[in-house]
Amino acid sequence: MRAVLITTLLSLTCLPAHAQMSDAGFLQSLGGDWSGTGMVLTRIGGASFNVSCTLRSDATASAVSMNGQCRGLAVFTRAFSANVKASGQRYSGNYIGPSGQPSKLVGSRQGNRLNLNVTWARVVNGDRNATLMIEKVGQDRLRLQTVDRDLTSGRSVVTSRIDLQRPSTASR
Repeated sequence: MRAVLITTLLSLTCLPAHAQMSDAGFLQSLGGDWSGTGMVLTRIGGASFNVSCTLRSDATASAVSMNGQCRGLAVFTRAFSANVKASGQRYSGNYIGPSGQPSKLVGSRQGNRLNLNVTWARVVNGDRNATLMIEKVGQDRLRLQTVDRDLTSGRSVVTSRIDLQRPSTASR
């Protein structure tokens, strides 16, 4: 019984180092060129439109910098960027969307997804809070999704969802 207890305690002391290593690998896996499509909601209760997007992501073991561009309705193009740094189990950084104003990001990783609380630089959909999820889907796919709360109903509403993938090896 004593040997089991000692083994369990030793394995628990190794968890933070292992988690940090896997976080480093996770962030590095977000690096590269991505492209894909998705939808953006102009405002809760408003019209949504389809977008086509490209993203360039530079990643190290402790940080990721994303710069992207989405085109919608064949008429407009909007740039966006996100910079996120890992500090232990916490992630923080900023996001700059079409408004050009930096918004704060703070959150954590759960599996293959970063869950980041967004504090917008200005009021969006009645408040300044939302959630940004950056999710690795398999080896060569990435999903960016923002979720906001409808202040009238209290429901969570997906306000953008962009599914990206790495260029295929045939087109490289």
